[in-house]
Formats: sequence, C-alpha cells, structure tokens
Amino acid sequence: MITQSSLGAALKVSWQRFVGTALGAVVGAIVASHFGPHVLVFGASVFILGLLCPLALADRSAYRFGGITLAIVLLIPRVGPAWQAAFHRFAEVSIGIGVALILTVIWPEREDTPLAEKVNDSPRKTNGDQGKLNEFPPSPAAPPAIGDERS
Repeated sequence: MITQSSLGAALKVSWQRFVGTALGAVVGAIVASHFGPHVLVFGASVFILGLLCPLALADRSAYRFGGITLAIVLLIPRVGPAWQAAFHRFAEVSIGIGVALILTVIWPEREDTPLAEKVNDSPRKTNGDQGKLNEFPPSPAAPPAIGDERS
C-alpha cells in the first residue's frame, strides 16, 4: 500500500499512514481503557479522531488509516491492556512502512515502454494492421431498411 513509483510519492503516503495510525492508536488506547466496545463509543471515537486529524495537519487518508487502527484497538477482543494492543498495532504498521520505504529506495520502479509500442516494433508484421490496436473492426453493413408498403 505504501510502495509507490517514486520515493517522493511513497514518503507522502507513508507519512499520512504513520500519523493516522499514531492518532488512531492513541485515541483507541485512551477510549478502550475507559469504555467497553460499544457502537456509540466507537462512533464518538471516530468523530474525535476526525477532529484531531486536521489539528495534526493530516489529510483524509490519515483519517482513514487512523479509523482502521481505532477499530482494531477498540473493537477486536484482546487479552492484555488496551495500550498494549494499540502499541502493537502502531509497531506493526511502522515496521511495514519502513520496509516499504527501504524497498522503494533499493528497488525503484523502472519506466517501461507501453505495450502498443512493443507490438508495433515487433519483427512480425502482418498486412499493415498491427498499428491499429485501438481501432474497432469495421461493423457489418446494416440491413437495408424496409420501406412502408402501404398503397
């Protein structure tokens, strides 16, 4: 999800995911420590998260990632305390972001020629139709219109 074609694009997406996950984990840990998993508590928490995201200069994608983290921390049954589940979720996402950024730097996406150019440059040329990949074949002739036979 983080891997993009360039490092600049990957950094922007990964920062939004990082901020959103951090906010969702904090709100989720605080709310889950004081309240149980209830639909009204979850709704209020998502609303609070929506108010916090602009304060953190986060965009809608950060809000979406924060909502996912909040749902995982608040609604999924856990054995330990809520802060531990929130920290584990934050750590999982942070490690994933780090690995994706490292792979973007090590293994950048190469620009490739479009398929149509490859086909046009292929050694097999057949009766000149090869350059017409985006054209539709001619439609069959429409049947002649039947005239009104009233006399």
